[in-house]
Amino acid sequence: MHWNELKQEILERARSRTVIITGAGGGIGAATAREFNNYGSNVVLADIPALESNAKELIVSFAYPDNAVFIAVDIRDWQQMQSLFKKTMETFGSVDTVVANAGVMESEHVLDMENVDGEGNLRESEEASRVIDINLKGTLNTLRLAMHHMRFSSTTKNGQPSIVLVASTSGYFGGTGVAAYIASKHGVIGLLRASQLVAKKYGISITAVAPFFTPTAITSGLSERWKAAGLEANTPEMVGKVILQSALEDNNSGSCLLVAGRFLRELELTRGDLIPQWLGRDVKEFMDTAFNVIQETGGYALPKIRAKV
Repeated sequence: MHWNELKQEILERARSRTVIITGAGGGIGAATAREFNNYGSNVVLADIPALESNAKELIVSFAYPDNAVFIAVDIRDWQQMQSLFKKTMETFGSVDTVVANAGVMESEHVLDMENVDGEGNLRESEEASRVIDINLKGTLNTLRLAMHHMRFSSTTKNGQPSIVLVASTSGYFGGTGVAAYIASKHGVIGLLRASQLVAKKYGISITAVAPFFTPTAITSGLSERWKAAGLEANTPEMVGKVILQSALEDNNSGSCLLVAGRFLRELELTRGDLIPQWLGRDVKEFMDTAFNVIQETGGYALPKIRAKV
């Protein structure tokens, strides 16, 4: 098991960095923006237009309000995301850290088999598509553009460029019934793992944070029952500090920090340590050899598209 603790000397490295945080209009994103600003970072709060007034009120309360701006964006829209990064460069001159935090949970059960039309046909779940588009496509858009803007600046005055993907314990466990959210957060962990070879090539640190229950707008329906059960909850501020450390720590690319109340654990290194027990040492050795062959040949030979859908 890999243990972690917050280290003040690491948090101090935030000074003068320029940070984009998606979903910064409230909750974990807003708390993360405040943490970075408290330590002297330039902060771009990116969120949907409906949360602009929230974000601007937050900025006024910052320690360094002149070092923060709000930019409205839909992370699903490629042109809007390109504009977000362009405006950040024009305003602050660099993109040193990106926190891909924006996400939603479904507002109806997407595996509801009773959602049928008048003829008894199961309706398509538009809510499932919305959640996966925001949580996975939007995170992929954020990740790709962040890497694009960082790939020529692996050694800047502000240290190694970094990207933090905000996943969830739902990216590892699946017993809560919110199928689209769980699937999308598993996808975010997949992006963390899949991005490491390219991240290494360009000298970019890509990590993740997986918060357990944190009282925010998307978890409000569970807050009272959680409290009544006597369970310890995260706070957005606590998760924000962990995101800050994950963005600034040296030699931690590929890691994912679980935040569960007073417990802070690294998940990906632990998973790697346990693979021989999970699969058996013989299967692990076989798969390691196979993966080495794939990497030595430059990765999978990508198939040609047979027909446009």
